[in-house]
Amino acid sequence: MTRYLGGLITKDESLVIPANNYEDTAASGVWTLEEAQMLAKQGLWPTAGNAAPRGLFAGGATASVIVNTIDFVVIDTTGNASDFGDLASATVAGAAFSSATRGVFAGGYTSSKINVIQYVTIATEGNTTDFGDLSAARRNFSGLANATRGIVGGGVSDSTANLDVIEYVTTASTGNMTDFGNLTTARFLSASFGSATRGIWAGGEPVGGAGSNVIDYVTIASAGNATDFGDLEAILYGGAGVSSSTRGIVGGGWRANSDYTNVMQYVTIASTGNTTDFGDLTSTGWLLTSTANSTRGIFAGGTSGSGVKNVMDYVTIASTGNATDFGDLTSARNNLFYGMVSSAHGGLS
Repeated sequence: MTRYLGGLITKDESLVIPANNYEDTAASGVWTLEEAQMLAKQGLWPTAGNAAPRGLFAGGATASVIVNTIDFVVIDTTGNASDFGDLASATVAGAAFSSATRGVFAGGYTSSKINVIQYVTIATEGNTTDFGDLSAARRNFSGLANATRGIVGGGVSDSTANLDVIEYVTTASTGNMTDFGNLTTARFLSASFGSATRGIWAGGEPVGGAGSNVIDYVTIASAGNATDFGDLEAILYGGAGVSSSTRGIVGGGWRANSDYTNVMQYVTIASTGNTTDFGDLTSTGWLLTSTANSTRGIFAGGTSGSGVKNVMDYVTIASTGNATDFGDLTSARNNLFYGMVSSAHGGLS
């Protein structure tokens, strides 16, 4: 079919307009200079250095073993995950966060709880490199970040005490965590997400095993204790969070005195208040993880009544509705690192 681009006419019917301006987008064929310039103005011409946003999923446990696997996906597409590299050791239940360039994995459990922090360069497949240490070994905590600072909160200590501790690092450098403040209550298995200015932890398991519906927030640039944000629609722990720069979503989890859930619920990050129903995941589950770019959130893995899952679901964050199948992890597993690791999540925009 003859194409018309900004008043220009071409009769080369073999050319296909590129889908976006990521550097690896196909633009095969012979284009005139005028056509290429017009497509560039429309944001549809491959641009060197503009890599498609990636999301990473690390560690976790299959039905029988703990693994050191790191998977990655290209968030704007759909399809199965690919192998990225390996953690320093097989690990479950650590916290994760990222800048636009670096993914960071902190703590967790190997044969015991650990305080190790390790990182990767998101654009380049490979194994992790040592970053520094947490103030103490812990597991079942979660992370979030903006463009400069990564934060982790909650968890279980080496003495099995529930923690309210929040710590941070500057993601572009390496080194040990620094004290940030405290959550409003000590708890573990909270979902986490954030914008460029605010970090949020939702739900979790406090002392006594009753579960929590509490949502806390901090201002990422300013150290200090968390403040109450509002409440989840029910007591929940073991869910996962995704966010754009304006909206955060909690998906899945375990409802205390109930069962696994597939409910997704959301808040507007810049305000405070209780969650609103968003829609449903394709299946129930808890101990799942997540990643996102500025428009799309992905929930991955976890456990349901039928066992450990390899499912990845996605949603468009700006609109409500049920999730759609994205593809599969390289292996079914739960208790992966908790927190978003991507090159374009809501904390970066």
